[in-house]
Amino acid sequence: MTKKKIGYEVGSGNVFADLGLPNAEEHLIKAQLVYKIDTLMEERRLKQVEAAQLFGVKQPDISKMLHGDFRQFSVERLLRFLVALGQDVEIVIKPHRDRRHGAQLRVA
Repeated sequence: MTKKKIGYEVGSGNVFADLGLPNAEEHLIKAQLVYKIDTLMEERRLKQVEAAQLFGVKQPDISKMLHGDFRQFSVERLLRFLVALGQDVEIVIKPHRDRRHGAQLRVA
C-alpha cells in the first residue's frame, strides 16, 4: 500500500484573511481579545451570568461571544470588558520599521 502525500499551504497567521473574509485584521484582533477574556474568566471561575453583570450585557451575549459570534462587540467594548476584569489596557503607537511586511495591529 502506497501512502498518498497530502499537500498543505502555509497560512498567513490570520485565518480570517486566509478565508478571504473582509475586515480580517479586525476579526483577528477581536478573536484574540475574546480569547483573553475567556482565559481570565476561566482563571477566576467566573460564570457567564456573573461576567454578564460585570460587563453590563446579557448572559446569552456572553455565550455567543465565547462561542465565536462576537460581531456585535466593537474592539473598544472588548477592551472595556478586559478593564472590568481588572486588566490594564495600553495602546502603543509606534513607527513601523519592518520593510518586508506591512504595518500591523496586534494583541500582546
